[in-house]
Amino acid sequence: MKIRVVALTLALVAVAPAYAEPSAARAAGLDVRDYPWQAAAGEKGEALERKGDRKRGEEIYALCRSCHLPSAGGRADGSIPQLAGQHGSVLIKQMADIRGGVRDNPTMYPFAAVFTDPQDLADLAAYLEGLCIPSDHGQYEGTDADRQVAKGRALYEKDCRGCHGASGEGARHKFYPVIAGQHYRYLLRQMTEIRDGKRRNANPEMVGIIGKYDDEQLVAVAAYQASLRMPGKMCKAKTPARKQ
Repeated sequence: MKIRVVALTLALVAVAPAYAEPSAARAAGLDVRDYPWQAAAGEKGEALERKGDRKRGEEIYALCRSCHLPSAGGRADGSIPQLAGQHGSVLIKQMADIRGGVRDNPTMYPFAAVFTDPQDLADLAAYLEGLCIPSDHGQYEGTDADRQVAKGRALYEKDCRGCHGASGEGARHKFYPVIAGQHYRYLLRQMTEIRDGKRRNANPEMVGIIGKYDDEQLVAVAAYQASLRMPGKMCKAKTPARKQ
């Protein structure tokens, strides 16, 4: 597998300059604005149908560790999302959407572009889904935290719980992501982009809900979402042991 990781790394170097032209959909003459948000055709459909190999996925994850961290916990500043414990279906959809140019992410595209085999997507997703969710993730840190979380809870119970669940567990078969354990700043950034029309692969139903929120409401609901915990899935991230 070391040979495979080296090969993937070399492939990454080869595709990195190509991020400006990421869309196989555009090359095929398709209008990505009309791309169904839940579409499961092509490599996405193939990856969703395959059984992932977690051991192989862990080896593939070597290409992702430097940004997403060994724990797959991402970064509290919101620049890198928390991936551990995420539904495999959601991970596959997002990677395939980035590869297809349906989700604009120039930073991530060169990495997603490496995984041309649907089995790679299935294996990587299986590994990440099986990880526990780090409990020490980024929270809202304002002096009015209690008020914001309480305000956000009211919004969440009204507009979000039906899809994302009482504990932020999402729904695998509907591509609703786990949001428990996600960083506050990442949640706020993504919801802002959804509201402002910058996440073209977002669920239209969510776009409609987020579209009516003002900035203060987005802050509040993100603060509450970041406080959610999934019983039995949370853990304290371990510090990798130093090699002697």
